[in-house]
Amino acid sequence: MKNNPKNASSGLVYSTELGRTCPQCRQALTACACKAGVAPAGDGVVRVSRQTKGRGGKSVTVVKGLAIDAAALAVLGKQLRTACGSGGTVKDGVIEVQGDHCERIVAALKAQGHNAK
Repeated sequence: MKNNPKNASSGLVYSTELGRTCPQCRQALTACACKAGVAPAGDGVVRVSRQTKGRGGKSVTVVKGLAIDAAALAVLGKQLRTACGSGGTVKDGVIEVQGDHCERIVAALKAQGHNAK
């Protein structure tokens, strides 16, 4: 895969060596050079909701609207999953925690100084 011009133009978004990769600079998302200084835009309100759509009836608590960088979002996601005692993931600037933990997550976010609804 190294220095192969065919791979440079492909739409590679995941690699077993690097994990998720940036589509612009082809680096790992954690080491992305093109979006390193850009924080996601937010209106200052963190929205916590419960979703079941597309998950086979299982509920997932979704946290959106956090205006922090990807590394801090991953750390916060880990803290929220630990506080709830369940699994989850951080994808595309959204934290997903398995189960219905809306009240617990809102309380944890307010304790850290976020404006959560």
